[in-house]
Amino acid sequence: MLRALIFDVDGTLAETEDLHRQAFNRAFAEVGLPWRWDAALYADLLTVMGGKERLAHFIDTQHAAEAEALHALAPDIHARKTAAYGALVAENRLPLRPGIARLIAEARAAGLRLAVATTTSRPNVDRLLAVNFPPGNTPFDVIAAGDAADRKKPAPDVFLLALAGLDVAAAEAVAFEDSAAGISSARAAGLPVLATRSRYTDSHALDGAFSAVSDLGEPGHPHRHIAGLEWPGGVVDLAGLMRWHGVLDVGAVPAADRRP
Repeated sequence: MLRALIFDVDGTLAETEDLHRQAFNRAFAEVGLPWRWDAALYADLLTVMGGKERLAHFIDTQHAAEAEALHALAPDIHARKTAAYGALVAENRLPLRPGIARLIAEARAAGLRLAVATTTSRPNVDRLLAVNFPPGNTPFDVIAAGDAADRKKPAPDVFLLALAGLDVAAAEAVAFEDSAAGISSARAAGLPVLATRSRYTDSHALDGAFSAVSDLGEPGHPHRHIAGLEWPGGVVDLAGLMRWHGVLDVGAVPAADRRP
């Protein structure tokens, strides 16, 4: 039985990644560094999971001669970046991606448990949820954030934390992701993955998901199918997920019949 849905945050719940990029640039300016990460550079840096790790990687690869001093400054940079990101989310009233709020509402009404599994830090999650849900009505039973995991994605740690907090088996849940590292992380934890392509998702990054779509879709505004399982009407809904979950081995079902 399907008992839980587990969501990544950045690029999955919302198109947050460019606000993270802008927040880093604000932090750099605040500490007097002449750095500016453009979208192309940031797309490359996103192969490194975690903001602190991304910053450290940039220092090591682009500013090795000053690495010691810059690593000492890095905690202040990241703290400023976190504050700037929170301000940007609030300023932009950053919405959830299409279909997310609808599917969450369907799952809550049906009594499913909900979790977040993300490499981002907990304050970033809290800010996004505060903008999109009423005070005291956050829908997630468990929030497994990057700071609580020993290893970042693609290691399975954060998804294993979410499963333990939910007290469900991997076979009783579905993960939602938007990146290659996230898909690998979820699958390593034993979870099937539904992938949505986000702004910074590489064209080949969704391999391994049982279904890949542009977004979850809304009635009257269907998503674009990319690969794998197709959804009637271009909308991922709980009823369809329940029907799919009843297929023990979706890989063994003929392609023409792989419809929820």
